[in-house]
Amino acid sequence: MKRNRATPRIWHTDWLLLRALARRLREQAERHIQPNTFMIDFGCGDSPYAEMMRQLNINYCGADLDDSGTLKIDPQGRIPLADGAAGAILSVQVLEHVRDLDAYCAEIRRLLNDDGLLLLSTHGTWLYHPHPEDHRRWTRTGLISDLTDRGFVVEEVDALVGPLATTTIIRLTGFAFFIRRLPLIGGVLASGLAVMMNLRAMFEDYVTPAQVRHDNACVFLLRARKAPR
Repeated sequence: MKRNRATPRIWHTDWLLLRALARRLREQAERHIQPNTFMIDFGCGDSPYAEMMRQLNINYCGADLDDSGTLKIDPQGRIPLADGAAGAILSVQVLEHVRDLDAYCAEIRRLLNDDGLLLLSTHGTWLYHPHPEDHRRWTRTGLISDLTDRGFVVEEVDALVGPLATTTIIRLTGFAFFIRRLPLIGGVLASGLAVMMNLRAMFEDYVTPAQVRHDNACVFLLRARKAPR
């Protein structure tokens, strides 16, 4: 069965991270996006958060470079909609794959209306994962600066999964990659290992002080709006 990033299972290697991200995305959307708002998922992939947003009565629309979304992003990185068409933009684990940050952020600004909201997550720490490219990792300060310099006012930044748990998840990812290659029992063994190490990572994240996680997160999720011109 195809994995859904919005509803990860404990036998998935990135369960702890995806669980935290899905929870905080829902909370942010519930609190800050009005029902019937038109939302564009800019780099939607297989649209894992579409059902979540529609459950909140948000008018979700996915956009990507291929035909996976309702809207297709053209080679210049533009979406075929009018200026100010969106009340919200969702960008989940896309920014690290973007070669031209200026063009990507400019298109978000163009699409958002004056009261529009951006929910964006990206990695602070993680393995290299080209899809099809992988360019960057951020500190909290660097991410805020990069968005501010490109015309946004950052309202809040959530730090998801601290450094101790992240190292456990990375080790799990490596172990599981090789164990799954074992014939017949590889998948079962990898899933069992994932359960044990995910429980360990959950405890490690629980005992990690908030001030440590604050600047050393696996993923940062920010909420931002367009800066006035």
